[in-house]
Amino acid sequence: MGFFKGQETYSIDSKGRVNVPSKMRKSLSPEAGEMFVVTRGVDPCIVAYPMNEWRIYEEKFAQLNQYIEKDRNFLRMILGWAEEVALDGNQRISIPRRHLEFAGISSKVTIVGMIDHLELWQPEEFAKNMKAQTESYGEVAAKVMGM
Repeated sequence: MGFFKGQETYSIDSKGRVNVPSKMRKSLSPEAGEMFVVTRGVDPCIVAYPMNEWRIYEEKFAQLNQYIEKDRNFLRMILGWAEEVALDGNQRISIPRRHLEFAGISSKVTIVGMIDHLELWQPEEFAKNMKAQTESYGEVAAKVMGM
């Protein structure tokens, strides 16, 4: 498994193509085959999972009970938006238009490494999300990491 970290803001072209930052491509496992699955995030962003990581989630999705309403609704939300995209020869991925519209992305995109996947944000929305955090970094670290 690669470990995606860091953030970069890049331009996105009129066809919805964006470069995957070099430092993040280096974390892409050969098992991914230069393929990603993009879908909507739980925040107003797009998430991009390398194919090998997405397969792990598919196994978890298959364990959900489709006769339970919340499970069905979740599967519809994540899988109904899921699309496979490949890195092209210029190290770009092409983001489907409906995904860009969902996240409000037009000319710039902030790409954030999130361990096993990437998040793609409209830059101002990402900044707004970060500023909306009411707890300090230290408080969050203490709660999440038990420090």
